[in-house]
Amino acid sequence: MINDIDKTTSLHLNNEVQFLCFTLDKQSDSQLYAMNVFKIREIIYYTGDFTETAGENDGVMVGFLTVRGESIPLIDMRRWLYYSSSDPKRDLRAYSIDSQKSLVVICNFSNYTVGIKILGVKRIIQKNWSEVSVGSEYGFDGASKVTATTKYDDGSVIQILDVERMVADVFPMFDNVLNLNLQSLEAIHSDKVILLAEDSKSAAKSLQKIIEKLDLKYFTFPNGKMLLDYVFSESSIDHIGAIITDLEMPVVSGFEVLKTIKENPQTNNIPVIVNSSMSSDSNKQMAHTLHADGFITKSNADEIEELLRNFLIN
Repeated sequence: MINDIDKTTSLHLNNEVQFLCFTLDKQSDSQLYAMNVFKIREIIYYTGDFTETAGENDGVMVGFLTVRGESIPLIDMRRWLYYSSSDPKRDLRAYSIDSQKSLVVICNFSNYTVGIKILGVKRIIQKNWSEVSVGSEYGFDGASKVTATTKYDDGSVIQILDVERMVADVFPMFDNVLNLNLQSLEAIHSDKVILLAEDSKSAAKSLQKIIEKLDLKYFTFPNGKMLLDYVFSESSIDHIGAIITDLEMPVVSGFEVLKTIKENPQTNNIPVIVNSSMSSDSNKQMAHTLHADGFITKSNADEIEELLRNFLIN
């Protein structure tokens, strides 16, 4: 099913995206969930042994599986839906996915590989980003695990899950690593504003920490359309120092942001940095073709500082 995903990079030019739709419950009318295909390396039925985490198999992470010699942490997606950061030690075993076979989605993003246990796959759907509604339009609160929604063939709602947040919830030590990396950053003296486009709240928070450490002003937007609306609003262009954009976002994608900025003579001098967990060669080449001024793996603080210092000072 997931075969040579790089071939679908051209979807970006049409502001389109592919989602893997899946279920977590056995009921015939169970809620449909989805994740972006670009984050998926492969889908497997895992028949090997699991290595349980010593003394801690009641949380979101249930252990490790071994795939072609690689040890990969395994997350029970259904358990995560019932996880709360206010009660991180809660026993979640009652919410485990109920299946004899282990259907596992292997994902690569933000420099990490994780296995996500699900119940069943429906199919891959292709959508224009205009058909994807950001979470805030549905009244989801700031703690929601749903980053956006779209519709399935029968009109039912598909909830698109924030897998970056899932990783941050399961592996909080990654936030500590980020904080350690921030120690080497030094302030950049500029009155320009940095615009951030990122639909994942956890990823946006990481970017904000970096920009704040650099002592720069910024505005954050949950999708490319809201960022573009701001850019082309009256009197705003001259104040913009750089744009940092994710690729996969509802309504308008990062590639569409890049294309729009660079094709307009009023804005084509604004530096645009692509900040993505999907750092395949095809994505980098596409960004280069559309005249991106930088491509960084989400969210490398040192690379962000170097690029912004070059754009704002040098």
